[in-house]
Amino acid sequence: MSQARGVKTTRPVKPADSAIRAYHARLAAYGLQGVLHEGAVSSAFENLLAECARRRGWVLIPQLGAPGERRIIPDGTVRDENSLPRGYWEAKDSRDDLRAEIAKKIARGYPIWNTIFEDTQQAILYQNKQSALEADLQSAAAVADLLNRFFSYRPPDIAGFEEAVEEFKQHVPDLARGLNEKIKEAHQSNKRFIAAFESFFHLCQTALNPNIRGEAVDEMLIQHLLTERLIGTIFDKPEFVQQNVIAAEVEKVVTALASQSFSRKDYLKSLDRFYLAIESAARTLPDFTDKQHFLNTVYERFFQGYSVKVADTHGIVYTPQPIVDFMCASVAEVLERDFGKPLSSPDVFIIDPCTGTGNFIVNLLGRMEHRDLPRMYKNQMFANEVMLLPYYIAALNIEHAYYENTGTYEPFEGLCFVDTLDLAEGSQSRLDFMTEANTQRVARQKQAPITVVIGNPPYNMNQQNENDNNKNRKYAVIDRRVSETYAKASKASNKNALSDPYVKFFRWATDRLQGRDGIVAFVSNNSFVDQYAFDGMRKHLLQDFTEIYHLDLHGNVRRNPKLSGTTHNVFGIRVGVGITLAVRKKQAGEPTLNYFRVDEDWRKEEKLSWLIGRRGLGRVRWNVVTPDAKNSWAAIENADEYASFIPIASLSARLTSPGSTAIFKTFSRGIETCRDEWTYSFEVDDLENKVRLLAENYNAEVDRWRRASNPPNIDDFVTSDPMKIKWCSRLKEAFARRVYAKFDKERIRVGLYRPFTKRFVYVDPILTHRRGIFPRALPSPSCEHENQLLWIKSGMDWPFFALTSNHIVDVLPQSGSQCFPFYVYDEDGTSRRENITDWALQLFRERYRSADLQVGRSGAGLKA
Repeated sequence: MSQARGVKTTRPVKPADSAIRAYHARLAAYGLQGVLHEGAVSSAFENLLAECARRRGWVLIPQLGAPGERRIIPDGTVRDENSLPRGYWEAKDSRDDLRAEIAKKIARGYPIWNTIFEDTQQAILYQNKQSALEADLQSAAAVADLLNRFFSYRPPDIAGFEEAVEEFKQHVPDLARGLNEKIKEAHQSNKRFIAAFESFFHLCQTALNPNIRGEAVDEMLIQHLLTERLIGTIFDKPEFVQQNVIAAEVEKVVTALASQSFSRKDYLKSLDRFYLAIESAARTLPDFTDKQHFLNTVYERFFQGYSVKVADTHGIVYTPQPIVDFMCASVAEVLERDFGKPLSSPDVFIIDPCTGTGNFIVNLLGRMEHRDLPRMYKNQMFANEVMLLPYYIAALNIEHAYYENTGTYEPFEGLCFVDTLDLAEGSQSRLDFMTEANTQRVARQKQAPITVVIGNPPYNMNQQNENDNNKNRKYAVIDRRVSETYAKASKASNKNALSDPYVKFFRWATDRLQGRDGIVAFVSNNSFVDQYAFDGMRKHLLQDFTEIYHLDLHGNVRRNPKLSGTTHNVFGIRVGVGITLAVRKKQAGEPTLNYFRVDEDWRKEEKLSWLIGRRGLGRVRWNVVTPDAKNSWAAIENADEYASFIPIASLSARLTSPGSTAIFKTFSRGIETCRDEWTYSFEVDDLENKVRLLAENYNAEVDRWRRASNPPNIDDFVTSDPMKIKWCSRLKEAFARRVYAKFDKERIRVGLYRPFTKRFVYVDPILTHRRGIFPRALPSPSCEHENQLLWIKSGMDWPFFALTSNHIVDVLPQSGSQCFPFYVYDEDGTSRRENITDWALQLFRERYRSADLQVGRSGAGLKA
């Protein structure tokens, strides 16, 4: 998942800054109360420093350990967006001798490369191990100068890291492309590589995805080559690639690749500076937990910069530590409170099904009784990961955490390189999972009586562009389970959102408990809380569990455009986020739903700080919610009044039109081309040229496919060049049926592309993705003279509007639009009939007490 980052600014702090004024005001208030002790007055400077850090996208963390052999805990540590320390703050009592206190701290080993020592009267800034500035804290100008010097300081390690990151962004894509070319050549001429690759490719098919493409496995090799050095040096474990059961298999293929005139060391030499800078920056971190957070950031940047498709498909956003802490503490709390069991009880079996870099397992290990750790680690804890690099980091993170807690190094045999959702497939029991060792791990996991499922499942939906050839996988068993439960119980007409991976993980986790008492704890996209398509999912969750807690962290930028994903969303994404903890206890009574939402306007830092203060669900003031008729968990403002309104249309009315209780019998979204750049234009000639070219390119692909004897994988066969063809699922369906496209000038129509913006549009059964109701509402230009339709923008991302039009209208971006025609026709333009229901006509007659009210025959409207 991408870690949320604040908006950065490097504007200097001015003496009149509101933060400085607030600082002096607080000190004055303390003075009037006679409060002078450090514990109270230090909060004023802490707030000042925290506010200035926040503006840069940094954070001030109180009482965080600093590097050193002895335990050093400054009053505050300022960290940047990469989790690197940028400076320290130490407060002293104004009655102390500040210089003497500083000398004591330095003697104890406190960091002084960028540190503020202050006592509310004066401050001394140390930089590069020497006094750099003394400031009178009563002077606003002096405070501003102190803050500017503090925040602008860049120690050599940090400066080198930041510059190297920019170099990384520039050079790694080129190196990756170069490696890709060498791999392509090796596929043709390197026999040793071909044999090793085929073996590894088969293992990937069995463990990860039977439909995995060769290009995806090539990407794994590139990822391994570009980052293997970091894994060995930062974790101080150079033997990892030989010891880990998966890394060893990848290394065999890479060794075969390098066997013919390819030196890995020489090829990657241009990245030495980047590697050295990361390694140097990592050495500034005080403990392994900080390194873990830092590596999450580095790998997140790697994926977002190098492999955008992989990042998008798997929703690579690593979980902020306060969320991990809250969820793990809540699980431990519920186990004790509801089941009378400690986290390390002999009958508690835990799995993180999408472990990423292993943070949840590491956190849980730190909460267990020391004497129970060997048993839990070896027998009762499991984790799965489907991506190569996070799998590597998870193995190292978890194994190192166990070493730190026990003093003994043991491989974590509960970690599997496998697609969790595949484990529900019955056929998987006959497959080998990557290696014999990995197979044994998977078999042991499948037999475990899991009682706790915890993690951060992938959050994204589908690929937005068919040309990307980046679809999320289909899973026969889980997809069927979603269909026969969540989808079957839903009253929504459009259930596409139930294809989201996180929905499948909720279904998988519920089934994985296999009827046992247990807990499912996920942080995820929380669209399911109130959106209509998830009504069946909400209903089943309250049937499957006896108590549910949902903490709504907001951050839905699409619903509230005033927010920013980078500043208000805890993951830096556009959809809302929530933490769900679902408890199943057979002896419990009626299901209980507990709901709490943080303030919608809170920024990311405020939300995370609030979570730190709660330390588990016991300190949250939950509201017990009774779901409404639509099973919504979040109360909708004015819902009762809204429900009393006359429905303009409904799915049930459309399906049972004779007894319809809505105004319109039928409706649909606006026209959806999926290739606006090809099928819209302000000029007829331009549109004709574009569509002719599109049809020719498409037909040529059909011919090429037929000549190749119809290879089964169409996605891999057809061109993905959007300058030749813009694909969509409907066009690929026509392709699979070998249906040719034919340009017809009569299909050029006038359309409303945006409100008040007319363009010519080409409407075609093949080249238009979804025509909606328009083949029956406006089947010909002549119908435009007598018919009208109501065009309503739905969804939360645009301001609501309702317009009328006598032209074809566009679906519009972000949630779409709905269209309600007055007349409908047969597709040849004959048999015109009103789309207003008899029920609505009678309702209006009764309301206006006029038997003369009738549907107009010469135009759209109700006439008396």
